[in-house]
Amino acid sequence: MTAEAMEARPRSGGDPSTGRPDGAPPGHGGQRPLRIALLSYKGNPYCGGQGVYVRHLSRELVRLGHTVEVIGAQPYPVLDAVEGESEGEGRGADGEGPGRLSLTPLPSLDLYREPDPFRTPARDEFRDWVDALEVATMWTGGFPEPLTFSLRARRHLRSRRGEFDVIHDNQTLGYGQLGDLGAPLVTTVHHPITVDRRLEIDAAADWKRRASVRRWYAFTRMQKRVARRLPSIITVSGSSRREIIDHLDVRAGRVHVVPIGADTDLFTPDPSVAEVPGRIVTTSSADVPLKGLVHLIDALAKLRTEHPDAHLVVVGKRAEDGPVARAIERYGLDGAVEFVKGVSDSALVDLIRSAQIACVPSLYEGFSLPAAEAMATGTPLVATTGGAIPEVAGPDGETCLAVPPGDPGALATALGRLLDDEQLRTRLGAAGRARVLDRFTWARAAEGTVEHYRTAIARAHTGRGGAPAAPTGTGRTAAVAARENNR
Repeated sequence: MTAEAMEARPRSGGDPSTGRPDGAPPGHGGQRPLRIALLSYKGNPYCGGQGVYVRHLSRELVRLGHTVEVIGAQPYPVLDAVEGESEGEGRGADGEGPGRLSLTPLPSLDLYREPDPFRTPARDEFRDWVDALEVATMWTGGFPEPLTFSLRARRHLRSRRGEFDVIHDNQTLGYGQLGDLGAPLVTTVHHPITVDRRLEIDAAADWKRRASVRRWYAFTRMQKRVARRLPSIITVSGSSRREIIDHLDVRAGRVHVVPIGADTDLFTPDPSVAEVPGRIVTTSSADVPLKGLVHLIDALAKLRTEHPDAHLVVVGKRAEDGPVARAIERYGLDGAVEFVKGVSDSALVDLIRSAQIACVPSLYEGFSLPAAEAMATGTPLVATTGGAIPEVAGPDGETCLAVPPGDPGALATALGRLLDDEQLRTRLGAAGRARVLDRFTWARAAEGTVEHYRTAIARAHTGRGGAPAAPTGTGRTAAVAARENNR
C-alpha cells in the first residue's frame, strides 16, 4: 500500500513516560497507540532483508493499533494494506482495531537504479549540497546512501518536530542521526556491515580489488562512530548482538535482541503443489561472498555424480561474470542452475513448496529470513552454521541438517542424504514449520519492538539519554562529518 504522508495532528494527552492517556489504567490495554517514523534508506522488499523488515514490521505495528509513517528513499518500500486500517488516528494498541500506515518518499538521486547504475545525473536534477555530496562520493568509489539519507532525514524530521512519538531507523547509522531529531531514536542493526567488508576483502583477487572494496565500504567508519553514540539498538539475533558489541564497540547494555520471522500466513505448506524431484532452492545474490553461493555450486557438481536429476533454482540475479558464473561454466551446469528474480510473493512460496530441499549456504547471516521462510512452508532445510543461522534453523538432525560454512563436500553429503530419505524430509519439514510458528513470527517481532519504543520514550521523558548527543568537544557540523567520512 502506498499513500500520502499523514497529516500533522496534535499530540494526545497523557503521561509520556508510560504512553498512557490521562486516567487510563496501566497495562497493555491502557497504553495509547504510538506515532512512529520508520526510516529506510533502501527499501526494496524483493532484494534485501532491509526492505522485507520494513514491509512486515510496519504491517504488524499497524495491526497492533499504531500509526506508522515509513520515510524512505529509492527503491521505495512496498507496504502492505492492513484490513480495517484507520483513516484517522489509530484506535488503540489493545486489539480494538488497526492504526494507519503511510509512505513518505524522501528521494535521493537514485544513482544505482536499473538499467543505468552508477549514472551521472543531469544538472537540473541537483537540488542542494547533499546531492552534490552523493555524486562526488559515488565518483570516487564510495557508497554515499547511508550518509546522504541520514542528512535528508534529519532535515525532514526537524521540520516536523512533535509529530512522532518515536523514530525508528533501519540501519542507516548516518551522521545526520546524531543530535536532537525531535523524538527518541531507536535503531535496528541487522548485523554490522563490517562483516561483509571483511569477507569481500578476503575474497578479492588482487590488491586493486581490495582497494576498491575498502573504498566502497568507507561508510562503515561512520556507522561505527554513530553506533557508539546511540542510546538504543535493536538487533535480530544473539550472534548479531555479539558482532555489534565487538565490531562497533557498542556497550552491551544498549543492544537488545528482538528476533524477526516469516510471514506465516503466506509461507505455509500446501500439499497440492507438486514436488519436483531433485529440486533445490536457495535465495542468494550471485557474487556476494557472504552468501556462499559458489560453494553450493561446487556441492551441486559433486551431488549430480550420484543424483543426476539434482538441480538448483536461485532466487536472485544471475551474474554474467564472477566466481559463480565461472563455476557454472567449469562444471557444465548451465542446464542445472536457474536464476529467477522479481517473482511475486505467491510465486516465490510455490517455488519453495515445489522444492525437495531448501538450502542456505551462507558464510554468515545476521538472522536468515530465507531459512525461516523455507521452514514455514514445511520444506526441509540444509543450512550452514554461519553467524545466526543455527539460532533460526535449530539443531542438526531435529529441524534441519547443519553443515560448516564454506564446505562444499559437507553440503553435497547433506543434500544427498535428504534426497535419498523421504521420511527424513517429512520429519524435518514438519519440525521446521513448528519451530517458526513457536519462535519467529512478525507479530512477535512487532510486540517486542514496541516494548523498546516505550522504554526509549520513558527514558527521554525522564532525561536519561533520550536523543543521541553529538560527539562532545568537537563542535563538528554534519557537513564536516560528511567530509571526514568521504576521505
